[in-house]
Amino acid sequence: MGREERTVRFDHDLQIEAYRFEGIMQKFPNHFHEYYVIGYIESGQRRLSCKNSDYLIGTGDVIFFNPLDNHACESVDNQTLDYRCLNIKPEIMRKVTKEITGQDYLPSFSSPVAYRSGQAQLLHHLHQMIMDEVIDLEKEETFYFLIQQLIEEYTEANTDTESIAIKQEIEQVCRYLEVHYAEQITLDHLAKIANMNKYSLLRSFTRIRGITPYRYLQTVRISEAKKQLEKGLKPLDAAIETGFVDQSHFSKFFMDFIGLTPGQYRDIFIQNRK
Repeated sequence: MGREERTVRFDHDLQIEAYRFEGIMQKFPNHFHEYYVIGYIESGQRRLSCKNSDYLIGTGDVIFFNPLDNHACESVDNQTLDYRCLNIKPEIMRKVTKEITGQDYLPSFSSPVAYRSGQAQLLHHLHQMIMDEVIDLEKEETFYFLIQQLIEEYTEANTDTESIAIKQEIEQVCRYLEVHYAEQITLDHLAKIANMNKYSLLRSFTRIRGITPYRYLQTVRISEAKKQLEKGLKPLDAAIETGFVDQSHFSKFFMDFIGLTPGQYRDIFIQNRK
């Protein structure tokens, strides 16, 4: 088995992250991100699960995850994966979308997979410029043209018909988890917040969010830990600040969700300050 390589760049011009994974075998458990992910499979095959649907993805395919879309993936036949992706925060996507369309909204990708997408080459080109830390007009132009094409071809209006009352109750639980993530949280308390019994909460939360309350909580904790690490906080301190029981528990979740150790992620931002 070849050596794994994981590279991350933060582009200050575009305000987006770019990841490149080469030769990885890692299985990613069911989780979500608070930002958009636009990825490209350079080599390899994966089984992808997203919002309770399964896909087989491979070389040349482009993938999309909206914020909060739950997803998981694993290798097929022990094939290694070469993968590039862009991580775009909702506020950046909203700003760019408004500039492109003239409308103030967050686009929603209708499917997580675009097989053999015609936009793969443009995505690859933009990603490589970010990896090479290019500061040039072409990079910004390419970014806007890519997002324009993706919006036009792969997004559609939201047609969710879930009960408004139930969605509001689940939203209250999510807001509670996002505020109290560093505390010890019980299912009993979450059920009281939602005014449901525990099973009804689990069933409704998982149906609406596509992920369990516990996995949602851990993802929020990882997101907050990323912010602390970006400020230079040591991994142990970040673990304590965000409610993890110990550093090893924190490191395992961080590696599972992000694909890097907390120390590797922290070092990216320390290096950028030099």
